Amino acid sequence: MPVTLQTVLLLTASNVFMTFAWYAHLKNLSDKPWIVAALVSWGIALFEYLFQVPANRIGYTALSLPQLKILQEVITLSVFVPFAIFYMRAELKWDFLWAALCLVGAVYFMFRGTQ
Repeated sequence: MPVTLQTVLLLTASNVFMTFAWYAHLKNLSDKPWIVAALVSWGIALFEYLFQVPANRIGYTALSLPQLKILQEVITLSVFVPFAIFYMRAELKWDFLWAALCLVGAVYFMFRGTQ
């Protein structure tokens, strides 16, 4: 499997856990003390790191650090928007599209001239 594909898949898995660790407590643990939410989130974040660390180590063999960062941000938005809409029931807004277009521009500038 190509290095970039491995990196994307691992970062996507990492971001699913990251998004739940950061935001799901707002829906599921809002009636609990913040320390409970923090500890549960910390437990979820362990799985984020179990995917993120190997993703970055593998990705860094073929991508530069800035390219890894931009890739991470694109994946973060790609995971966050469906999470916000379908799990948290946030309203779909045009701002999601505009943010995505800004990231497309960032990807262009980070990856132009490679390969």
